[in-house]
Amino acid sequence: MKILIVDDVPGWVKFHKNNIEYINNNAEIDTAFSAKEAFAKIESSIDKPYDVIFTDLQMEADFLPKLAGEWLIEQIKTYEKYYSDTKVVIISASPSIQKIAEKYNVSCLPKSVARNSGAEVYHKLI
Repeated sequence: MKILIVDDVPGWVKFHKNNIEYINNNAEIDTAFSAKEAFAKIESSIDKPYDVIFTDLQMEADFLPKLAGEWLIEQIKTYEKYYSDTKVVIISASPSIQKIAEKYNVSCLPKSVARNSGAEVYHKLI
């Protein structure tokens, strides 16, 4: 399983990575600390897409009024085959997480739930 974790806070990246490794220590985990960095990694992996992409919403402000994670999801959707084969999960503290997840038909997990649930919640997402 190939997974990309996108968050601008290194502590959250580590938290997500530790939980995923706990439930699947064979996962190939890649990380990015901005939507732009994540998109570059996605473009370079078109031939071998990620199985799951976990992304924060609130990262760099380059895409305002959209949140960076929303911009990233839109970019992923431009690669129809990639998007249809890849599960996207928003993990964010943004109050608009549910609305954005519904808009793009992706999964979501509030950071407050992730923080308090541990690895078992990640098992359900991947």
